[in-house]
Parts: sequence; C-alpha cells; structure tokens
Amino acid sequence: MKGGNWKTLSSQRHFADRNLEVVTDRVRTPAHPGPRAWTIVHRKPAVVIAPMTPDGMIILIRQERIPIGQAIWEMPSGQIDDPDADEHQIKDTALREVREETGYELSPKGELISLGYHFSSPGFTDERGYFFLARPVQPCAEGPDREEGESILDCRGFASEEIRRMIADNEIRDANTLGICATLAARGLLSLALHP
Repeated sequence: MKGGNWKTLSSQRHFADRNLEVVTDRVRTPAHPGPRAWTIVHRKPAVVIAPMTPDGMIILIRQERIPIGQAIWEMPSGQIDDPDADEHQIKDTALREVREETGYELSPKGELISLGYHFSSPGFTDERGYFFLARPVQPCAEGPDREEGESILDCRGFASEEIRRMIADNEIRDANTLGICATLAARGLLSLALHP
C-alpha cells in the first residue's frame, strides 16, 4: 500500500465499476499502530487544465453536476483511463480534454506546463488530480467534441480579475478549479491580487 510504517492488514470490497471502487481497509499507520478501519473510494487519477489564450484569458466551462444538482464554473478536467499512465499519456489526456470540452487546442508554439498534482478529498478518496497550464490556446477548427454524458452549458474566457471576483463571491466552488487557481497564483502565472 504505502511506504514506511503504513500497512494494510485486510481489505473488504463493497462496490466497483469502471470509475471507482469502494473498500473498507483495516490499516496500521505510523501514528496509530493499532488496526483502524477506514472506508475508501479508489478513483481513477484525473487531469485539470487551465487553458490560457494569448491575451491571458482563462477558458472555463459551466457544467451541470448531478451529485450537487447545480451547474458550476470550472476548469476543463477528465479522468485518466489507464491508472499506470506515464507522463506522456497523462499530457495527451490533458490536451484531449481541453479539445473535447472547450473546443480549444494548443497554438503551434504553445506549451503544456505541468504544475504538479493534488488530492481532491483525501479524507475518503485516493483520487489524484494532475494540474496543467496550456498556453497559448486557440479555437479548434472543428469546435468542441464533447462526450455524450457531459452537460456543458457554456464555455468562455475570463480575465484574472473576473476569476478573482468569482472566487471571492463563491461563484467558483469546484475544488479542482480553486486548487489550480491557487497553484497558478503561487507560481506567478495568474494574478489573483485585488487591485485598488
């Protein structure tokens, strides 16, 4: 399972499909040597991409999300089908998700910058999301190629000031989007500063 003093003593599977698996593991951790039971959702890794236009606009999508019963603004994202994907396959997935969900692609001299990864909700899932900045992007000739199950209602560019306001006003509530915005700001790639 994990390195160091982490040890899985047993695992009971409750449910599994092509997207996730629910198990209860009995584990020993470095801080708790006695067995502890924890229910975990194993989920495929994902990519989260910030597509940036030549003029610095970030492309966001507004998507219906059934679990919360709302449509929310978020960065394009998607699952990586192969859990053993290498760096090249992960980057290919990121570029494909941008094309499919937004109808944008990297410009001929564009670059896909890896920004590390995060855990979406480590209290119950091991899902890992890889962050990328795609810049500059341009509209694809053929437009978006969305999957049948997706319900993307809107897609457009936002200036950094608009994104900052949307975060402050709780219009952006998606953890992946908030996480990548924080990473971009911390690296000086997106200004979220309040201008007087």
